[in-house]
Amino acid sequence: MKIEIWSDVACPWCYIGKRRFETALNAFPHKDSVEVQWRSYQLDPTVPEHYDGTEISYLAERKGMDPAQVRGMFAHVTEQAAGEGLDYKFDDVVVANSFNAHQLIHLAAAHGKADGVKEALLSAHFEHGEDIGNREFLVRTGAAAGLDAAKVKEALDTDQYADDVRHDFAEARALGVSGVPFFVIDRKYGISGAQPSELFAQALDEAWQEANPLTMVAAGDADAEVCGPDGCPI
Repeated sequence: MKIEIWSDVACPWCYIGKRRFETALNAFPHKDSVEVQWRSYQLDPTVPEHYDGTEISYLAERKGMDPAQVRGMFAHVTEQAAGEGLDYKFDDVVVANSFNAHQLIHLAAAHGKADGVKEALLSAHFEHGEDIGNREFLVRTGAAAGLDAAKVKEALDTDQYADDVRHDFAEARALGVSGVPFFVIDRKYGISGAQPSELFAQALDEAWQEANPLTMVAAGDADAEVCGPDGCPI
């Protein structure tokens, strides 16, 4: 079973959704048969590589949101994140373009390390106030995950995975994805948003049962005794 997850490193609900999905996946009996692929999405591709201002000023100035409303939203999201064991610090968030971070995730995927890099980037952005647009930071993050630092630098300098990132953007548009996180199971089921873990668990079970239906084997006596809700035959 393959699960594709469209998300942005700069999306607070994407980190919460990742945790809730992982809770369901870790309890799923067929976890070892599930392939997870991280797909790229940008909430705002126009953000400069370096933005001088806070997250509140960014949303107020560039999105036209009321600062008081933004603070209330941050408080709600922080509370939800804490419920998943995450320690959001919005006052420390560095507003940055996430395109190169997505390139790093694609490079990591080529070496089987996408999930670890995705986790590190989300934590760095929301919990540790790191600049996810800074190339030196991205090289350090890749190296810490076991990637060759020189290869990370080369990939970023040459935009090696830029087309792959843009392909993910195009796939999202083709599927009608208008917000993230967005989870796609076997290209049949779509789950939008950071849903409760119970919903993810239900979706995993239903998708697995559809892909692996139980086949009855007719053997022996068709009238062999069985027990039912009303008891057993004598």
